[in-house]
Amino acid sequence: MKTPNANAMDPQLLFVIIISVLVVSFLIDKWIDHLNARHFDDEIPEPLKDVYKEEEYVRSQAYKKENYRFSLITSTFSILVTLCFFLFKGFAWVDGVARNLGNNEVIITLIFFGIIMLGSDLINTPFSYYRTFVIEEKYGFNKSTKRLFFTDKLKGWMLSILVGGAILAVILWFYNKTGAYFWIYTWIFIGLFTVFMTLFYSTLIVPLFNKQTPLEDGPLKSAIHNFAEKAGFELQNIYVIDGSKRSTKANAYFSGFGSRKRIVLYDTLIQDLSTEEIVAVLAHEIGHYKKKHVVVNMILSLLLTGVTLYIFSLFIGNQVLSEALSVDIPSFHIGLITFGILYSPISELTGILMNYISRRFEYQADDYAREIYNAEALISSLKKLSGKSLSNLTPHKLNVFVHYSHPTLLQRVSNLKVSS
Repeated sequence: MKTPNANAMDPQLLFVIIISVLVVSFLIDKWIDHLNARHFDDEIPEPLKDVYKEEEYVRSQAYKKENYRFSLITSTFSILVTLCFFLFKGFAWVDGVARNLGNNEVIITLIFFGIIMLGSDLINTPFSYYRTFVIEEKYGFNKSTKRLFFTDKLKGWMLSILVGGAILAVILWFYNKTGAYFWIYTWIFIGLFTVFMTLFYSTLIVPLFNKQTPLEDGPLKSAIHNFAEKAGFELQNIYVIDGSKRSTKANAYFSGFGSRKRIVLYDTLIQDLSTEEIVAVLAHEIGHYKKKHVVVNMILSLLLTGVTLYIFSLFIGNQVLSEALSVDIPSFHIGLITFGILYSPISELTGILMNYISRRFEYQADDYAREIYNAEALISSLKKLSGKSLSNLTPHKLNVFVHYSHPTLLQRVSNLKVSS
């Protein structure tokens, strides 16, 4: 499908716009990171004084600074490689390779994205390796082995090929069969796939990387079941995941809904927190379920996906999108690359909006845990988890506004104390 305004645009001008979007986005992101880094040495706020001892805070500052410097190096390298790929017609070259190897548009597109994704991952693997086995190792977080690191890589590639390739093939089939209306079928398909993954992610995907075992009978399981009964929350599936085989950092999450809902506790969480603190964390997670946050987030995400797909459908067949990347034959994959970059400023804005909503939901889940369980236990657990992971207690407000899906620890503690 072609649009008059898009056709009137000169491919060279569109190319300049694409490069400008990439560069401006990078500079804004680095500026926010710089502002955030300027607060690494700030004094700990009074309500959080007990999160770190003095020597631990010095260690957390060193960890933040080292990650910041490393992130600056990796992101600069990444943007330079990306710009070179655009300037030296890399997409046109990959498109040519894909067309030489494939005999139809579906195969060509799968080969194209396969080369792009594999090349990108290979370039980034040394940086990921360094972060895991040098930085995370240095500060006592890494528990992964080199064998596990590369096994995870191979499994990730296989999942991308099988699941990602299948999804892309279905979308291309919709595009080839329905033309301008492919976005409707794709939207429905993505909606069904999202629901499917919400229900079965923990039983189909997680076991490929981690072992999950039912929580053993004992005081913790009894405390969780007693709380769930008090909260009117039917809970049968409580699992422990072996997160400690990769990192000492702790976590817990809630997945699924209806009869498929499941609470998953990291073994490191059980090691680091008391029974009361763990129940407080679960009370927060159950609060998300009780407040319908999972469903609302899914609906909002699908609405944004639908809008994005519709706008994409207006431009996908435009030859200028391909010519801007020096590709003679218009195609779905080149159009997707070009559109993705041009649409990224809008994605950033919608991301900020979704983060704002997410932070409001976190407050609501905290309030639920306070009302039905124990605010002090939740505060204690949040402080312990932040201290164990050497979290940044003094982030810049702009960084929080743009990037944080959760309120800061200070904001959460202040909210729980004011409300209690």
